[in-house]
Amino acid sequence: MKKYKVGLVGIGRGTAYGKLFARHPLTEVTALCDISESALERHGRDFGLADSSLYSKYEDFLGAGCDIIVLGTPMPYHAEQVVGAMDAGAHVLSEVTAASDLDGCVAIWRAVKRHPELKYMMAENCCYMAFARDWREIALSGRLGNIYYAEADYVHEIRNLIIDAVTGEEKWRVNRAPLHYCSHSLGPLLGMMPDDYIVRCTASGNRATVLNHEGDGFIDMQVGLFQTKKGATIKVLRSSVAARKTSLCAYSVYGTKGVLETGRTEYNNTGLRYIEGEDDACVPVTISTTDPNAPEEAKLGGHGTSEYFLVRDFLDSIENDTTPPVDIVRALDMSVPGLIAHEAAKKGGVWMDIPLFWRE
Repeated sequence: MKKYKVGLVGIGRGTAYGKLFARHPLTEVTALCDISESALERHGRDFGLADSSLYSKYEDFLGAGCDIIVLGTPMPYHAEQVVGAMDAGAHVLSEVTAASDLDGCVAIWRAVKRHPELKYMMAENCCYMAFARDWREIALSGRLGNIYYAEADYVHEIRNLIIDAVTGEEKWRVNRAPLHYCSHSLGPLLGMMPDDYIVRCTASGNRATVLNHEGDGFIDMQVGLFQTKKGATIKVLRSSVAARKTSLCAYSVYGTKGVLETGRTEYNNTGLRYIEGEDDACVPVTISTTDPNAPEEAKLGGHGTSEYFLVRDFLDSIENDTTPPVDIVRALDMSVPGLIAHEAAKKGGVWMDIPLFWRE
């Protein structure tokens, strides 16, 4: 049986997904790319690759003949690398968000339109957390009724990934505004509203007082309000610097027949559910990233079993020539609103329309 050749770009996120591709019967990892020679050598041994299959330059890597390219690189590189991979004839699984600016999002959209024979999927793993998949089933079954309000709070203190506390060296996240990193928040919520999308937004948050440095990545906190085509309201709260331990990743969804809520800690916690006709009052529910029915190897990718199911959906779309669950349309639905919301915050909290070029 012929296997798809998979190339991984970015040691860390890329090789995390690589563990799943290496175990899948349809794929084999045949090339790695990273700027770190030592990381390449170390992970090359893990995948049993010869030195000739290890690349420090992306341009050279594109000539390796990969059928699938997995991008685990920083956001500012996504647009150029997605375009290069698709123009080289490869299917692409790219880390979040789609791109770091609107021009990059346009470039990816054009590349996907230019190559209808290839699949592009954004690797939004929060859509695949076990509880998010359960919530989606509840929503799509109609048990929750029509969703009219949802919110997501994502506070993840990563100051050391923005600026080195010892040397003061600024890293690439120095220019990533909190709301630019919005797909972890919007992804699971929009997954419950498959026929809806964001059309307008506003936001607040421009000050940097936790870390007094210049750069959008230092903004204390941002809160975005988003309005969907069908009139639902979504609130997103984001911070990368707030003093909070443990981190916060919380979701709430209100429908005309009930409500679903997570707890107020990291991903795994106890939440609440109330559905009219099923519950007399709010009942506790387990919030977990891990599907207890998944095989043990499903944990290889990380984030519970999220990435296991994500990879399988991506490969299914290639094998069956179907639309990936987080295709270019849904990827931009989850990415562009955060870019525009940040601009709205900079303008003093005005309402701005989303430029829905991918839905025209």
